[in-house]
Amino acid sequence: MSDSTPVSSFYCPTQIHMGQGSVRILPELLHNLKVQSILIVIDQAVHDSPYGQAVLAILDREKFQYQTFTEIKPDPGDDVVMKGFSCLPQEQNRAIVAIGGGSSMDVAKAIGILATNGGRIHDYEGIDKFTTSPLPLFALPTTAGTGSEVSGSCVITDTASGRKMSIRHARLNPARHAILDPDALQTLPAHVAAHAGVDAFVHALESLTSRQANLITDAINLQAITLLATSLPAFVSDRRNADAALKCLVGSALAGTVFGQTGLGNVHCMARFVGARYHVSHGLSNALCLPVVARFNALAVPQKYADVARAMGVSASDTPQNDAVKAALQAIENLCAAVDIPQGLRDVGANPEDFPEMAADCLKAGYNKWNPRQTSEQEFLELFKAAY
Repeated sequence: MSDSTPVSSFYCPTQIHMGQGSVRILPELLHNLKVQSILIVIDQAVHDSPYGQAVLAILDREKFQYQTFTEIKPDPGDDVVMKGFSCLPQEQNRAIVAIGGGSSMDVAKAIGILATNGGRIHDYEGIDKFTTSPLPLFALPTTAGTGSEVSGSCVITDTASGRKMSIRHARLNPARHAILDPDALQTLPAHVAAHAGVDAFVHALESLTSRQANLITDAINLQAITLLATSLPAFVSDRRNADAALKCLVGSALAGTVFGQTGLGNVHCMARFVGARYHVSHGLSNALCLPVVARFNALAVPQKYADVARAMGVSASDTPQNDAVKAALQAIENLCAAVDIPQGLRDVGANPEDFPEMAADCLKAGYNKWNPRQTSEQEFLELFKAAY
C-alpha cells in the first residue's frame, strides 16, 4: 500500500429536481422542512417576468409568508449582501429562495451564511471558513451557466477595494434543493443564453482537465460536455425548446457540482481580468479566451481532449489520438461560432497595451495549481495576444 498516492474525493449535498413545470413541487419541499417564513432573493427583471410571477403566485396560494429582495447587481458587493440581510424575516424556521442567475444565488448564499454564523461576509473568504450550516437555500436558476445552485462557492465583491472574495465550502455552501425547470429560461435573451452556456461548457472542460480531477469528476464532466455541446445551439436559437433548455440546465448543474472541487484553469484565470478591465460579462469573457487556451492546454493532456472529441460527437473510439484532439479543438471553435461568440478580444474593446499587466496578474492568481499545463507570465501574454 502506497502512502504517497493522493486521495481524491467527491461530494454533492444538493437534491436536484428537474423537468418542465418542476417548480410546482416547491411548496412541498418547503413544507417538508417546516419553513414558516422566506426571503426571496430575485433580481427585478426576473421578479417581473412571467416565471417570477408564477413562482410568487404558487407561494401565495400556499399562504407562505415571504419578503422579496430585488436589489441584485452583476458582481454583487458586500453592500448588496447587507441590504439583503436586513430584509431577512426574524421568525423561526426561515429559508431563502433564490430565483435568477449566479448573482442572485451568490447573494442568497452570503445572506444565509451571515444569518447563522454572524459577523461580516469578509470573515468567511477562503475555504471552509464557516462551520454552522447556513439557512436552507432553495435555488431556481433562470440561466444555464453558472451552476451556482449546486456549487460550493459564492463570489462577493469587497466594495472598499474592488477585490472579489471567494467563499467556498463544498459541504455547506450548495443549495439544499435545486429546481431545474426549463420554463424559467423562456424569456432569456439569446446572447445571455449563449454566454452562460459557453461558461458552463468551460466549467466542464476545465474541471475535466484539472490537475485535481478524478474518475468521478471525469465521468460527470464528460456527460456535461455532451449535453451542452449537443443542446446549446438549439437552445440559443429557441429558448422555448424545453428539451434543449433542460439539457443545458442539467449540463450546467453537472459541471457546477464538480468545478469547485477540482478547480478551474487558464480560461477562468484570464477571463477574470478581461471582465474586470473591459466590463465584459463573465460568460463572454470565458468564451473569448476558450479557443486559444484549449489549444495551449491540449498539448499537456491530449487524452482528455480526445475524450472531449468523443463527448462532443466528432470522433469515434478508434480515432487516432492526434486526430481526435484536432477534432475536439475544431468542435470547440465551431460551438462558439454557432452561438455567435465574437471572434476575439478586439471585438470587446480590449487594448493590447494592457496585456502585460494582465499577464502578470494571471500568474499571481495561482491557477497553475489546477491548470494542466504550467503557464509562465510570458505565456499568459502570448495567450492574450492570440485571443486578441
